[in-house]
Amino acid sequence: MRLATVITAARDARGGPATRAAVQSGDRFVLLAAQDLSELLGSAGWREQAAAAVAAAETAGGLPGESIPVSAARFATVLPRPAKVICCGLNYADHIAEMGRELPEYPTLFAKYADTLIGDGEVIDAAGHGARLDWEAELAVVVGAPLKNASPEEASAAIAGYTVANDISMRDWQSRTLQWFQGKAFDRTTPLGPVLVTPDECDPEAGVRVRCLVNGEEVQNGNTRTLVFTAAALLSYISTFTRLSPGDVILTGTPGGVGMGAVPPRFLHDGDVVTTEVEGIGTLTNTVRL
Repeated sequence: MRLATVITAARDARGGPATRAAVQSGDRFVLLAAQDLSELLGSAGWREQAAAAVAAAETAGGLPGESIPVSAARFATVLPRPAKVICCGLNYADHIAEMGRELPEYPTLFAKYADTLIGDGEVIDAAGHGARLDWEAELAVVVGAPLKNASPEEASAAIAGYTVANDISMRDWQSRTLQWFQGKAFDRTTPLGPVLVTPDECDPEAGVRVRCLVNGEEVQNGNTRTLVFTAAALLSYISTFTRLSPGDVILTGTPGGVGMGAVPPRFLHDGDVVTTEVEGIGTLTNTVRL
């Protein structure tokens, strides 16, 4: 199942673009009652609601009045209001090596806020702050059920699905102290989306490719088979110290190829186009403003 938060033709009360949660059925996105996936995942029986909408659309031949062609869809941030956004900093063996570190015994974690998130096509806004702006393509896992002190098996069963992220990092700010937070939490700098793919259609443990391109040049190409901590292991570990709720987002780390690890180091410039891809999920395209 493929779910999204799509921008509709309507406007919201503040004059901005209105959104609806949607589920893909063939070549169309069927609109759901919820305004976005954050609202949908917070409701009981969200999987059944989405499945029923797909069944109804297939019976009615696509319900064109309540659907949008996939080819014409415009995507907002897939989860606009997660209560928690938690990131794993070093989780691919090749990236750990390029950063000159040893394989970790425990996950290296830090947090973001919801207002760091942007959607496909939106600007990565680092104006005035991004002298050493770096890319970090990532698979993100989305929580679909409450978790507290969960075993890896319980955590796996609670996964709503997976999406694409890029943990764009202000390396100059990140290196000011031993704590990474200030280099990771700038407003409107973390692309997330365009869709959420449920676990029956995406298996990171079997291996999916994670890529990043800058102006069409491939700079990262990794595979989730090399993750040190799996998505389920991360959710289990994190749930031991903080409760996870439906719609929370966990970024699972980036593969090798980040700009800071290059010789010499390489960083993003104003106008650069960052493309982030995860096999079987989709592609994010975002332009940098410095």
